[in-house]
Amino acid sequence: MGRAWRRASSQRGQGMVEYALILVLVSIVVIVILLTMGNQIQNVFSNVVAALG
Repeated sequence: MGRAWRRASSQRGQGMVEYALILVLVSIVVIVILLTMGNQIQNVFSNVVAALG
C-alpha cells in the first residue's frame, strides 16, 4: 500500500514539474515576441485609439 501511494504521489509531482516547464517555455516565447514586435503592436494600438477618438 505504501509503495503505490508513493508512486502516485511521485507521478503527480512529475506532472506538476512538466506543467511548470511548459508554462516557462510559453512565457519565454511570449516575451521574445513582445520584444521583437513591440513597436509594431504599439503602433497598431495607437492607430486604433486615434481612430476611436
